[in-house]
Amino acid sequence: MTVFEISAPAAPAPRARDGLLLRLLRQPSAAVGLTLLVLIIAMAASANLVFPDDPLDMVTQPFLWPGEDAAYPLGTDMLGRDIASGIFHGARVSLLIGAVATLVSLVIGVGTGALSGYYGGRLDAVLMRVTELFQTIPPFLFALAIVAILQPSIPTITVAIGITAWPSLARLVRAEVLKLRHGELVQASIALGASDLRIIVLHILPNTLAPVIVSASILVASAILTESSLAFLGLGDPNVVSWGGMVGAGREVLRTDWYVATIPGLAIVTAVLALNLLGDGLNDALNPKEAAR
Repeated sequence: MTVFEISAPAAPAPRARDGLLLRLLRQPSAAVGLTLLVLIIAMAASANLVFPDDPLDMVTQPFLWPGEDAAYPLGTDMLGRDIASGIFHGARVSLLIGAVATLVSLVIGVGTGALSGYYGGRLDAVLMRVTELFQTIPPFLFALAIVAILQPSIPTITVAIGITAWPSLARLVRAEVLKLRHGELVQASIALGASDLRIIVLHILPNTLAPVIVSASILVASAILTESSLAFLGLGDPNVVSWGGMVGAGREVLRTDWYVATIPGLAIVTAVLALNLLGDGLNDALNPKEAAR
C-alpha cells in the first residue's frame, strides 16, 4: 500500500515578504545609518524652532568652551557666535545642497545613460565621449573653478557639484540599460508598437532603480563633503552658515581652541558616515538574492 503525504505549501521566506524598511532595520549598520540620518534631518527641520535667531549673529563673548555656559552648550567661536545654532542651521544647508546636487546629477546621469544604452550607435559614441571628457577633469577642481568664476552662492555651489558628479552614474545606468535593451520585455513592447519613451520610462528605468538608489545615497554624501571643502577654502556662501565654513573659520584657532573646528567637523563625519552606512544597507536590501534569503 502506498501512502501519499499531502503537505501544505511552504510559506515564503520571511525576508522575501518583508518590505524594504524591515530589511534595512535587520542590518545593524543600515539601522545605525538610518537613525543618524533621521536625527540630522530632525535637527535641520527644527533649527528655526530651537534657534530662532540668525546663527551668524554675535550673541555673547567669544571662546566660551562647551559646557562653560548652559545657554551655549557647545560653546561659542572667535566672534561670539553660538556653535550649537550653527550646527543646527548648517545641517539644513548641507542636506539641501546634497539633495539638490544629487537630483541634478541624477537627471543628467540617468538621462545620458538611458539614451546611450538604448539607442547605441553614434549617439552612444558621442555621449560616452562627452562622459569621458568630464571624467578626465577632477570633479572637485572642476566645481572649484565654476564656483570661483560665478561667485559663491548656494545655487552656484549646488549646480557646480551636480554637473561634475554625474559621469559615473551615467556609465552605471548605461550598463544596466544595455542588459535590458535586448530582453524579452523590451522586445515584446517594441513588437506591440510601444514608443521609445514609453519603453524607457515604464519598462527600463524602473528596473535600474536599485543601483541608482544606492548610488544616489553615496552622491549625497560626496556632495556634502565637496560643499564642506569649498566652504573650508572660503568659497562657501557668506550669507549662510555651513559646517565647512565653521571648520574653515576654526582652523585659525585650532591649537588653542580646537573645539571650534572639531565640533562641525564631527557633524560632517556623522552625516557622511550615516549616508555611507545607509548606502551599504540599501545595496544589500535591494539585492534580490539577499532579499530572498
